[in-house]
Amino acid sequence: MASMLTPYVNLVDGRAREAVEFYASVLGGTPQVTTFGESGMEGPFADQVMHARLDTPAGFVLMVADAPSEMVQVTVGSNVSLSISGDAGDAAALRGYFSGLAEGGSVDEPLAQAPWGDEFGMLTDKFGIHWMVNIAGAAA
Repeated sequence: MASMLTPYVNLVDGRAREAVEFYASVLGGTPQVTTFGESGMEGPFADQVMHARLDTPAGFVLMVADAPSEMVQVTVGSNVSLSISGDAGDAAALRGYFSGLAEGGSVDEPLAQAPWGDEFGMLTDKFGIHWMVNIAGAAA
């Protein structure tokens, strides 16, 4: 898989599932949804969407997630992050993108092993744009 750039929308008020289903009705495709609970979180956010991915027939990819205020501070209007992802074969390039984008900005979460098995990190670039980088783990 080649690396790809993906918009990532964070929504407040637990509306991510509603939003990704709406986008699917307009753009086509079937959403793939993972809740916080499916990733091991218990409590009031367990049923909220940690990640929803929509791959459309036109080749668009859109990610949508709930952003509980206790976990993520979201200001409507700046609630979009850019996500660069790829597989282990792209790891060197993806790590280079991460360090390059972090220059003059801030690393919010260093690249490290994530609970879902991939290498993942987040940063805010010097222009205030939020980025996520995900390097898929080796296939089982």
